Amino acid sequence: MSDTIIKLSRNTESAPQSSVSTQTVAFSHYNNISAQLPVDPKTGALVAGDIKDQAKQCLTNIKAIVESTNHAMDDVIKINIFLKDIADIDAVNAVYTTFFQDYLPTRTTLAVAALPLADALVQMDALISNGVGTAPQEPCDLVKVANNTENAPISAISTQTVAFSHYNNLSAQLPIDPKTGKLVAGGVQEQAQQCLKNIKAVLEGIDVPFDDIVKVNIFVKNLADIAAVNEVYTTFFPDSAIARTVAYVPARSVVVACALPMDALVQIDAVISHGDGTPPQAVEDRHGIVIRANNADNAPKSVLSTQTVAFSHYNHISAQLPIDAKTGTVVAGDVAAQAKQCLNNIKAIIESINHVMDDIVKVNIQLKNIADVDAVNDVYKTFFNSDLPANTTIGVAAIALDALVQIDAVMSNAEGTPPDA
Repeated sequence: MSDTIIKLSRNTESAPQSSVSTQTVAFSHYNNISAQLPVDPKTGALVAGDIKDQAKQCLTNIKAIVESTNHAMDDVIKINIFLKDIADIDAVNAVYTTFFQDYLPTRTTLAVAALPLADALVQMDALISNGVGTAPQEPCDLVKVANNTENAPISAISTQTVAFSHYNNLSAQLPIDPKTGKLVAGGVQEQAQQCLKNIKAVLEGIDVPFDDIVKVNIFVKNLADIAAVNEVYTTFFPDSAIARTVAYVPARSVVVACALPMDALVQIDAVISHGDGTPPQAVEDRHGIVIRANNADNAPKSVLSTQTVAFSHYNHISAQLPIDAKTGTVVAGDVAAQAKQCLNNIKAIIESINHVMDDIVKVNIQLKNIADVDAVNDVYKTFFNSDLPANTTIGVAAIALDALVQIDAVMSNAEGTPPDA
């Protein structure tokens, strides 16, 4: 592993600080921002008021972090919004759009079972473009490229896909027929198929093949529906002869939401490799930079996902359940034991590609019971020796295998992937 590119972890006093995360972790051409709760950094308390006041505080905190790194809100590529009540979405949108001047980022919105702070109605995290790079990269005027196609649903509050440097991030696609603007008829299979068709249309709109996807996030309303979703999912991957030859499937996380916009049963978002880069990076052959997928024997394997998929200077790690790779079953014990197993699985995956846990830039934790957050954090902190990654923690309605916790991660990849090494 090369250490020529340096991870940059930063906190500002203008936003709430945490003992279990760093506010923003930059690596190469992206900044990863921890989930922001509606906390006033001056008082350390939840702001008074309704959902609009809370949404404004979350965004004010994100803005403070972004500006502390000499960036602006229009540098935001992706925002994830976690609501306690999906009915609050219109009120949040009214505040949200006031924070962006020139364009709207990609976005994923869902209702969750619980948030880490009692009485919080919303939290948000973000991904920021970082044209300056991190040392020893030289600053460059990379262009952010936002795109919508009429062949997928167009939204007044988000852009379908935003590319920066060697990645595209897609907004969550609901099962909406773009011709009618309404949910497709049918059950969860029809809805999952429409979500994936919309993703494919977005990618075709930027001349990117489906197998350039490196990470997929599936949000379902009912965990029992995941088997039906998977039946549809496997008809979309692999999508090319090359991918079929190596049986390539992206990294993947499944999150059970309490509710989704439009009362949908499923929504799906994705992270896409972008070999062309964005100007003024030279246009390369699409496969000039190679997607590098890897599975380790000492972590659980799945036919539906790859444990880690690297592209250019990032690795995306599939959600890890507390499964012992030797037995294929959930480990015995309480949430602390389960959290330790999830993190041991991530560690095994990372070490199999000659990286270390401190190369992680962002961690996402889903808990079945938000009251377990302190017990999980006690375990979590023992896995890192230097600055903690950015972090988002939510309570979810259910987790596969009746687990108490699952964890996924994004990792820096200083050596790049060929021929970018």
